[in-house]
Amino acid sequence: MPATTRIPSTLLGAVRASTSRVTPPIRQRCAYHSYDYAQPPPFPPAETKILSSAYAHVPNHGFTVDALKLGARDAGYLDASTNLFPRGVFDLINYHLVTQRLALKDSVQFPEEKDGKKLGVGSKVRSLTLARLRANEPVLHRWQEALAIMAQPTYIPPSLHELAALADEIWFLAGDQSVDTSWYTKRATLSTIYSTTEVFMTQDTSKNFV
Repeated sequence: MPATTRIPSTLLGAVRASTSRVTPPIRQRCAYHSYDYAQPPPFPPAETKILSSAYAHVPNHGFTVDALKLGARDAGYLDASTNLFPRGVFDLINYHLVTQRLALKDSVQFPEEKDGKKLGVGSKVRSLTLARLRANEPVLHRWQEALAIMAQPTYIPPSLHELAALADEIWFLAGDQSVDTSWYTKRATLSTIYSTTEVFMTQDTSKNFV
């Protein structure tokens, strides 16, 4: 992305965080959420092959068209196959967001008890949130580029939608069973905390992100 179109990461965080305080709770419905039934794959087979291959190139090439083209070649497709992605590199960013969100179900397991006590919902939310932030580590040096793309007007709505989905996923996996207005406020609060922490993480130089 040309330097003239870059947006400071602090501004990106402010936009994403401040918008998330309002948008998700208004637009998101309290939908039925269950893993008792097989979930459909998030992307069609051909797109999955290309995006997963392209994702492997992100650490070196960033969230770019070059990464998409290299992914298409690795998956056995022509460069023109990137036309499958009308939103361009945002689709590659969205692939990271969606797959890492869905991975939480299997990557974070909670013991029945810890130190003789049952783990509370709040502790589970914290563990899941930290696990999701850690999942950014392999591409963290490229994440400010991704945030700049997500901050473009066209991509703000789908970015906020996925942020709301992440907050919902974390509370669901933590065992939250609220059915009152707190269902919305909990998710709006977590969305704000997550987005601001995510931006801070891109600038954190402390060892192991302490």
